[in-house]
Amino acid sequence: MSNIMTTQSPTSRMPLVAALEVLLPLRGDRIVVTTMGAAREWPKLSTHPLDFHYIPSAMGAAPALGLGLALAKPQREVLVLNGDGAMLMNLGSLVTIVAAGASNLTLITLDNGIYEVTGGQQTAAAAAARHAWVDFAGMARAAGFARVARFERWEDWQRGAAALLADPGPRFVVLAVEPVGAAYHLEAPGPLSERLPKFQAALAQI
Repeated sequence: MSNIMTTQSPTSRMPLVAALEVLLPLRGDRIVVTTMGAAREWPKLSTHPLDFHYIPSAMGAAPALGLGLALAKPQREVLVLNGDGAMLMNLGSLVTIVAAGASNLTLITLDNGIYEVTGGQQTAAAAAARHAWVDFAGMARAAGFARVARFERWEDWQRGAAALLADPGPRFVVLAVEPVGAAYHLEAPGPLSERLPKFQAALAQI
């Protein structure tokens, strides 16, 4: 049965970079797929050969890419860092992930209520909050994820992350994060033609 954990009201948020830093000592040899805002910040923290930054990105496609990697490499854990706007564009992927039986996949949704790299526009979920809170974790629970959690406080995320990642998957995590700032743009961390061969070589060794 899914286990959903909400740490407090959906109004408080943690700094994005601090939230990502919690994952650094825990990622081990996981494949990490980033897109949108996470693809801008994670490369500043990690240069692991198993990092794949989905740039230029088809918004909403990172969960499917992570699922494909998880199915192709069932002995390797896959971690997808997704945005809330991107999650809205592919809610159907939640059911697909569960149906595929990918127990080695963790999907983290970084919920800041805006489209971080396309101009800072408010997401539909943030707009809907005037009437009712859009519960991404509840959607994942309803889809059948084995482990579901939501964190608003950095301290709770820091304490709970290791145990959560050790549980059987698929896992779905919502992190309520603050927008990074007014620089709404996304620059690729080096040409894809240089990054992709390194990623392929690292995958081939698994």
